[in-house]
Amino acid sequence: MKAICVTRFGGPEVLAVADVQVPEPRAGEVRIRLRAAGVNPVETYIRSGNYAAGLPELPYIPGTDGAGVVERIGGGEGCPYKPGDRVYVAGALSSRITGTYAEYVVCDAQSVYPLPDTLSFEQGAGLGTPGLTACQALFRRARLTPGETVLIHGASGGVGSLAAQLARMHGAVVFGTAGSERGLALLSGIGVHRSFNHTEDGYTDKIMEATNNRGVDVIIEMLANINLEKDLMVLAPRGRVAIVGNRGTLDFNPRLAMLKDAEILGVMLRNMRQDELIANTHILNAALDVGARVIISAVYPMEEAPKAHSDIMAGGSGGKLILKIM
Repeated sequence: MKAICVTRFGGPEVLAVADVQVPEPRAGEVRIRLRAAGVNPVETYIRSGNYAAGLPELPYIPGTDGAGVVERIGGGEGCPYKPGDRVYVAGALSSRITGTYAEYVVCDAQSVYPLPDTLSFEQGAGLGTPGLTACQALFRRARLTPGETVLIHGASGGVGSLAAQLARMHGAVVFGTAGSERGLALLSGIGVHRSFNHTEDGYTDKIMEATNNRGVDVIIEMLANINLEKDLMVLAPRGRVAIVGNRGTLDFNPRLAMLKDAEILGVMLRNMRQDELIANTHILNAALDVGARVIISAVYPMEEAPKAHSDIMAGGSGGKLILKIM
């Protein structure tokens, strides 16, 4: 099969198409013929060799998200799928996943979910990591409740656009930021009540004005090393900041957190408990049933994986980046 294979850590250029053996499913696993794969920022960190949570053994095939058709079931009982079923893969917590930047992937059956007929394979490939991260950040870590105001800092991206829809469906007042006209235009179509350009001077003042200077109850943060200090300035007393993304270090005064009795919460999928995974999956699938959608920014042929990695780190995409497998 064709796959993107990484034989050394480095820049996007290390992503190369190779012919590799089709993986075989073991007991409790399924093999899926993929049609599309999701590209996530974490995959660029791993590819570079600079990922504190651990690196795979070389060579490896990147990717934990994808969508396609069940092709083969491994041994064992209880698998709810059969060959031909349309599914999406959310493999971040799978005990074994062979990588979704490939024509075929093998993973735990528990990491596979039915793909609604209303969603394309490309949209399905954008569900796994972004959807589960959004649910975990909003409902497990930040404990968002109906009526609260949530600021999604980076609401036009893959995680942010799903988080905005989930928060709106949950009965929250949703504020969102984006850094481009394209991103800002996207926000009104996914239920964001108020949009702000986080590249403009004084945008935090506008957020405070929009809350009558009270501040927001919850912030979902995609770039903590740039925004965390600003987040604490617009946070309401006893507010919560859930950190989904970070690309460096920062120097700020912790007294800002003390002044607000603030909670600063980390979010990482690998720490998700089984009960949280089950609850998050139900929330995500229910939202899809009533109209939540995956916003796609660009679809690349598999051989353009290096460009996809470059583009996702450049930002401003206004949606999810997808690799088309077939």
